Order: sequence, then C-alpha cells, then structure tokens
Amino acid sequence: MKQRTLLASTLVLAALPLAPALATEGALGRTITGTNITQFAGVVPPEPGFNLLVGYVHYSGDIGAERQVPIGNQVTLGLDATFDLVSFAGVYVWDTGPGHWNFASMFTLPVAQVEVDANVSIGNLTGTRTDKADWDLFDPFFAPIIAGYHFDQTRHMTLALYIYSDWGSYDPNSLANLSLNTWTYSPTIGYTQLMQKGTLEFSTLAAVDFYTENDATDYQNGAVFRLDTLLIKRFPSGWGVGGAGGWIQQLEKDEGPTADRLDGFKGHALALGPIVTYSRKWDGGSVEFAARWMAEFDVKRRIEGDPLMVTATVTF
Repeated sequence: MKQRTLLASTLVLAALPLAPALATEGALGRTITGTNITQFAGVVPPEPGFNLLVGYVHYSGDIGAERQVPIGNQVTLGLDATFDLVSFAGVYVWDTGPGHWNFASMFTLPVAQVEVDANVSIGNLTGTRTDKADWDLFDPFFAPIIAGYHFDQTRHMTLALYIYSDWGSYDPNSLANLSLNTWTYSPTIGYTQLMQKGTLEFSTLAAVDFYTENDATDYQNGAVFRLDTLLIKRFPSGWGVGGAGGWIQQLEKDEGPTADRLDGFKGHALALGPIVTYSRKWDGGSVEFAARWMAEFDVKRRIEGDPLMVTATVTF
C-alpha cells in the first residue's frame, strides 16, 4: 500500500504543470518552472491497482511592457496573467509481477480558469485589454505506458511519453484561452534515490516538449527542455520538509511570421522554493499532502511569477 501511494504522488507531476492559453507563443508553455516534479518521480511500484489523484496549481506572473509577446493573432506589449488549474488523474498500475520492471498508464482531466491583461496596439493606438476564460475543460493529456525500472531497493527510474491534446476551447483573437491549440509530446525520464534508511529522498525529472504547429496562427513553438529536482527529509511524525528547483530552457527558436519578427522568442527560466509534505496511513489506505511555493528568477522571454502547487492523494 505504501508503494502505491508513492506512485500516486509521482504521477501528479503530470497533472499540474500546465499553462492555460499560454505557450512559448504566449511566453509560458505547457509547464511552469519548478512544478514538474513531485515525490518519488522515479518509482513505479510492483503492486497493481487504480489510484485517483487530485492536484491544484495557482500562478500569477507578468512580463514587462518593454517585451513584445505573441498571443494568438496579436502581439502585446507585456502582459499580466493569472490562472488556476485543478487536475483529476486516473492511474492504473499493471499486474506485471515481481522483477526489475513495472508498468502503469494514466489519463488526466484538467479544468482551469485564466485571466490576462495586456497592452495591445491597433494601428497607432495602444490600449489595455482584459480577457478572461472561466472554469472549463483544459487540454486533457495521457501517458499510454509509464515504465519503471528498479536498480535495487533505493535506486529507481521511470520512462514515459506524455501526450497533451488540443481539446480545450481556443479563439485566436482572445488573450485568454483554455487550450494551446497544439498537441505536445514529452518524452520524460525520472530518477529517485532513497538514503538514510528511506527517510531522505532525492528525485529528479528531465523532459523535452515537442509542440505541433498552431494552425490558427501559423506559429510553431520550438522544443523546450526542462529539468526539475527535489530533496525531502521525512520524519516519523509523518511530516517532511525540503526544497525544489527547476530549469526551463528553450532549445530552438519559435518559427512563423510573428516569431520571425520577434527573433524567435527563445526563452529560459530558473526557480527555487521550499516544499512541505504530510502522510498518514490506516488499515487499507493512506493519504498524502504536499505543498510548495516557487520563486522564478533569471527569466528571459517568459512570464515571471511565484507559482503555488498543492497535491492530495488518497489510496484505498
């Protein structure tokens, strides 16, 4: 039962780091710096079963008026963006028996709201415009197979391909959308090292996001590399404390008429912040909570903010 709880925490990582209506076209992307990893990112447990995961992320950030930002059919002079996202993820661990390899599958259904304020130029006129998309379906995503490999009792690795759809609503003339209007493919590798009799955890997660073209705006986002790491010390009381960090680096320039005007709009960001966890077990089940606050810095051609992420996992 403990192992299944570890997986549940692990796969929330794919349920949260999403940015409604904002891509590298839009100065953010599918992921937010420092929120792409949760506990035990390298673990797929051997025990088969189903888990339901719930996660929440709040993000408020801005990019200065000195920077032009491509959004849909517009180029804004800076922007402020606030969004909230709640994700419901179903994870099934397949019955593969004992051994070094174990496998799981997952599907995530996110709902979100987003509000964007920006300075928009129309001819020789410049004015402030506000758009808001209320709570509704954001782009669902899934991982057909998540493969986990156990080197031994303390070292674990996961391999997966996360696929993000374009099923949310999208209007190229709006600043606030509940879809990026692109499919995104993210090959991902995770690693977990347990130390001090399992009470100290080091986990890291690396991925590259490959976007399809936004056919409504002829905008092609460049590939984006991301690396997140966390270190957590857990205590007999059930509490745990530690820190998390993230790095997002765009590998390629964006392409298309608007991207060419902005010299490819290639960006990067770093983030650091504390994380607190609490877990409790009972006969036949367990609950685990985690919260983190991240501060972004050294941000270039991306929105800069302070994301807050909370996850809750109940296993029966």
